[in-house]
Amino acid sequence: MTEATRLRAQLQGDRALVRLRMSHEMESGQRKDSAGKTIPAWYIQEASVLLNGQVVLRGQLGTAVSKNPYLQFQLKGVKAGDTLSVTWQDNRGQQRRDDTVVTP
Repeated sequence: MTEATRLRAQLQGDRALVRLRMSHEMESGQRKDSAGKTIPAWYIQEASVLLNGQVVLRGQLGTAVSKNPYLQFQLKGVKAGDTLSVTWQDNRGQQRRDDTVVTP
């Protein structure tokens, strides 16, 4: 299993600044190893961000996204103590969910 998603949500006025880094190799399937064999594709297909269980962001990723994808965005309607979750699934069926609490 991959390491936990680094996730931070910090209030800034009436919004929260959300930063997250998903730990994943994100292999495109186009590179070759030292023996010349193609390294199989392995990448996150879908990622979602949930605020108190409600989806606030959903995206599809693919082979063009770099290793350990990083996202940063602002989110309205958040208050200290709310729960922010990140879920993702890759093309091999692996899934991960990580949570954090919004801080003031």
